[in-house]
Amino acid sequence: MNARAVAIDVLARVEATDAYLNVVLDQRLAEAPLRDPRDAGLVTELSYGATRRRLSLDRVIASFSDRRLAALEDRVLAALRVGSYQIFFSRVPRRAAVSETVEGLKQLGLSRASGFVNAVLRKVAGVESIPLPPDSDLAEHLSVRESHPRWLVERWLRRYGSAVAEAMLAANNDSPPVTVRANTRAGTREALAGLFAEAGLTAFSTERSPVGLRLPSPGPVEDLVGYAEGRFQVQDEAAQLVGLYAAIPDGARVLDACAAPGGKACHQAETHPVLAVDLYPAKLEKIRSEARRLRLDDRIEVLAHDATEPFPGSIGPVEAVLLDAPCTGLGTLRRHPELRWRREEPDLARLATLQRRILEGCQAVVPPGGLLVYAVCSTEPEEGQDQVEIFLRSHPDFTLEPPPVAERLGWPLAQGALRTLPGPEGMDGFYAARLRRLA
Repeated sequence: MNARAVAIDVLARVEATDAYLNVVLDQRLAEAPLRDPRDAGLVTELSYGATRRRLSLDRVIASFSDRRLAALEDRVLAALRVGSYQIFFSRVPRRAAVSETVEGLKQLGLSRASGFVNAVLRKVAGVESIPLPPDSDLAEHLSVRESHPRWLVERWLRRYGSAVAEAMLAANNDSPPVTVRANTRAGTREALAGLFAEAGLTAFSTERSPVGLRLPSPGPVEDLVGYAEGRFQVQDEAAQLVGLYAAIPDGARVLDACAAPGGKACHQAETHPVLAVDLYPAKLEKIRSEARRLRLDDRIEVLAHDATEPFPGSIGPVEAVLLDAPCTGLGTLRRHPELRWRREEPDLARLATLQRRILEGCQAVVPPGGLLVYAVCSTEPEEGQDQVEIFLRSHPDFTLEPPPVAERLGWPLAQGALRTLPGPEGMDGFYAARLRRLA
C-alpha cells in the first residue's frame, strides 16, 4: 500500500470517528508499518498538511466537482484533499500527485471512484494556485489563504490586529518541531543535549524554558536515545512554562485536577508529591506508565474522579492545586489541526461554564496561603483572562500572584498572568494564572 493510500485512510478515520489525528496516525502506522521508513514521514506530511489546508483545498476541489463535497464518501473526499495538497503545497510533480493518489484509492478497494477522482484532480492540477478572495474582505481572504474558520479569523483580527493575527494563522500551518523537557531528576538539560549530540542529533535549547530542547527532525520519539531511560518527556515549551510559572514550593503536595495526558503532573513530580486526578481510569493508567518510564512513580498517586464534583476528604491535605482545565484547545492548532474544523464559537461559552464548575471544586481544597494555578491551552479570553477575573470577583480571599522569577526571565505576561501565542516564537497558545489564597 503506497503512502497516499495510508494518508487517505487516516483522514477518513479521523473524519468518521472525531478522534485526534495524531492518535489515528500512530495507530495506523503501527497496524501496518510501511516498507520504507521515509514513507512514514510522507504519510505524516500528507495527513497533517491536508488537514491544515482543508478549507483552501475544498474551495478549489468544489469548483471542479459536479458533486457536493458533503455527499462524497469519506475516503473519496480524503483522496481529493490528499491529491490537491500535493499539487499546491508539496514538491511532488503534479502528474505524479494525481496518479499516485488515484492508485492509492484503488489500493483501498475504491476503483469505482478512481475515474471521478482522477478527473477532478487533473482539473485541479491545471490551476496555477488556489484562487483567493480579494483582500478588501480581509477576514475572508485570510480565512481561505491560511485555511482557518472565518469566525476565528475575525476574533483574532479584532483582538490582536492584522499583523499579529496573520502571524498566528501562519504559525498554525507550520509543522512544529519536537520539543522535550529534560527530566531534572535524571540530569540537566545540558547533559541531555550532550547525550543527543553523541547520538548525532542536533538539539537547540528553548529560548524561555530553562529545561527544554527542540529537535527539528528526530524521527520516532520512542527510538531516541534516553527515552527508555526516562531522561526526557515530550512537551511544548509553552506547557513547560506553565509548570515553571506555577513556582510551587519544593516538597509541597500538589493536586493535579485534570491530569491527563500527564505532562504537567510528571513535571511537578520531579520536585513534589503529586495526586493526579482524571475522570477516566484508562487515562490514569497511561499517566502511571509514563511516570514509571520517567522513574517518578514513587512521586505520583492517581485517583479517578469527576472534577466537577467535590473532592472526597480521603484525598488528604494538599498545598497547591494545578488545574489545566478542559478547553477548546485553540492554542494548539498547529499540533491538532483537526480542532479548527470541529470548534465553533458557541463552544467557548459551553466550556467556560464547565471551567467555572471545576474551578469551584478546586478552590475548596486550597488551604489558606496555598496556591491554585489555572491554565488552558487556548488563545481566547473567555477561557483565560475573563475566567480568572470572574473567579477573583467572587472569591476575594484569592489574589493573582505571579512568581518574581517570571519577569526576570522575560516570560510573556499579561497583567501578571502567563500568556503565550502562536507565532514567530514557535510556541503553543497558553494562558495561566497563579492564584494565592490569602492566609
